Amino acid sequence: MKRSLCLILGDQLNLTMSSLLGFDPQKDLIVMSEVREDVTYVKYHKKKIVFIFSAMRHFAEDLKQRGYPVKYTKLNDRNNTGSIFEEVERIRKIYEFDKIVVTEPSEYRVLEDIKKWKSKFSIPIEIRSDNRFLCSHEEFVTWAEGRKQLRKKYQILMSDGKPEGGEWNYDIKNRKPFKKKFNIPRTYTSNPDAITCDVINLVSEHFPDHFGQLQPFHFGVTRCQALEALDKFIQQRLVNFGDYQDAMLQDEPWMFHSHLSFYLNCGLLLPLECAKRAEESYQKGKAPLNAVEGFIRQVIGWREYVRGVYWFEMPGYESRNFFNAQRKLPDFFWSGVTKMNCLKQCVKETQKNAYAHHIQRLMVLGNFSLIAGLDPKEVNNWYSIVYADAYQWVELPNVTGMVLFADGGILGSKPYAASGAYINKMSDYCKGCHFNVNKKNGSNACPFNYLYWDFLIRNKDKLSDNHRLVMMYKTLERMSDEKIQTIKDDSNHFFGMLDNA
Repeated sequence: MKRSLCLILGDQLNLTMSSLLGFDPQKDLIVMSEVREDVTYVKYHKKKIVFIFSAMRHFAEDLKQRGYPVKYTKLNDRNNTGSIFEEVERIRKIYEFDKIVVTEPSEYRVLEDIKKWKSKFSIPIEIRSDNRFLCSHEEFVTWAEGRKQLRKKYQILMSDGKPEGGEWNYDIKNRKPFKKKFNIPRTYTSNPDAITCDVINLVSEHFPDHFGQLQPFHFGVTRCQALEALDKFIQQRLVNFGDYQDAMLQDEPWMFHSHLSFYLNCGLLLPLECAKRAEESYQKGKAPLNAVEGFIRQVIGWREYVRGVYWFEMPGYESRNFFNAQRKLPDFFWSGVTKMNCLKQCVKETQKNAYAHHIQRLMVLGNFSLIAGLDPKEVNNWYSIVYADAYQWVELPNVTGMVLFADGGILGSKPYAASGAYINKMSDYCKGCHFNVNKKNGSNACPFNYLYWDFLIRNKDKLSDNHRLVMMYKTLERMSDEKIQTIKDDSNHFFGMLDNA
C-alpha cells in the first residue's frame, strides 16, 4: 500500500489545494507545522503571527472534522524542530511514506529549499502547481494583455465578447477625495475563540519584541469567517469602493476597502469566488460598474500580474535598485513619531492593525520612501514585517516595482512620486500637520514639496526620457537656478535631520 505525506504550508489553507487532490484518508497523512523560521526570517508583526498560526490551527481542525488524518505541530510543542524541513524529516521517520506531495510554495526561497530536499530524502517529492491562482507560470510568459485575457477567459463583466460598459478600466471615476464625511461601515470583526486566544498568549510569550500591537485582534481565521467578511464587503462597502478607493481620512483606516487580502493570500478565500460575488452585485443593480470593475481588476488582474512578474523575475528581482538608493529606514517607520502627520497616521494605523490600504502604502509611506531615497531592501523588509497580507510574492513586486520603481520600469511605467498637493487633495491629513502643505520651501514647508523636485533633480539622467514625466521635467527646466538651489538646500537640511535622528 503506497502512502503519501501531504505537506500543507501556512498560506495554503483551502480544501481545493492541488496537494489534496487524490488524497486517501485511509493511508495518507497531512502534515502542518508552525515553525519559527517562517515568522522570523523577517520579524513579523505580532498580529500577523497570530493570524497565520490561528488560521492554520482552525484549518487543521476543519480537516480533522472532515475525516482527514492530520499531524499538526504547534510552535511550543516540545518536539518542534523549528524548520519545515526538519519537521517533515522527523515525521517521515515515524511513519513510512512512498512520496511527499506539496503544492508549490508561493515564495521563491521556500520553493528552492523544497527542491533541495530531493537530494536529502530517499523518496520522491511531487511539487504540484498552485491552483489558487488563475494564471499559471507558463500562461504568464505568453501573456501580453493578461489582465484583459483573464476576464475573457472566465467571462467576468463581459457582454457579447466585449467588456461591460464598453471600457476595460474605470479608474478615472475612482479618484474622488472624501470631502464630505458620511457613515463608513465598520470592517468585519470576529471575537477570538479559545484557539485564537491560545495563539495570542503564545505570541505574547515568544515574540514580545516584534513590531505592532497584539490587541485587539479581530481578523477572521476560518473559511466561514472569511466568507462572512466577503459578504460584509459586498453588502456594505462595495457600492462606495470605486469612488473613494484612493481617499484617505484621519482615524478611518478601513474606509470602503475590502480587507480581503488577508484571506485571499492565505487561501481562505479564492479569487474567482470574490470576483463572481462582485459581478453578481453589479448584475443585481446593487453596486456601480466603476466599483465592481475596479475590485475585480485588483483581484484577478493586478494580483495575478504581480505574481507573474515575481516568478518571472526572481531571484534577481530582490536586488533591484534602479536609483542606487542607500538611505536607511528612518526610526519613525517603527515608532510613528514624526511631525509629518500623514506619515504618523499611516504608521500608527499599521502598528495597530497590521494593515493600511493601498493608497496609504503607495502614496504616503511609499511616496516618501521613493523621494527620500530609502534603501529598497530595508523598505521591502519593513513592508514584509508590518502587513498581515504581505508574502514575498505580492510584497516584493509591489514595493520594488510599484512603490520604489527600483526595477527600472518592469512592473510600472513611471515612479509614483508626488508632492504634498496630492496628499492634501486625497486626504484630510494636512489639516493637522506641523508643516504647511501650501508652502514649497523653508523650515515649515511640507517636506514632500521640495523632496519631490529634489528626487527629479537627483535622477534626471534616469528619468528625463520617461514619456510620463515630460511635463514635469519641462517645468523643472523653467525653474531658476536660485529656485533649484533652494530645493536642494531644503532637501539636504531635511536629510541631515533625518539621518541624525
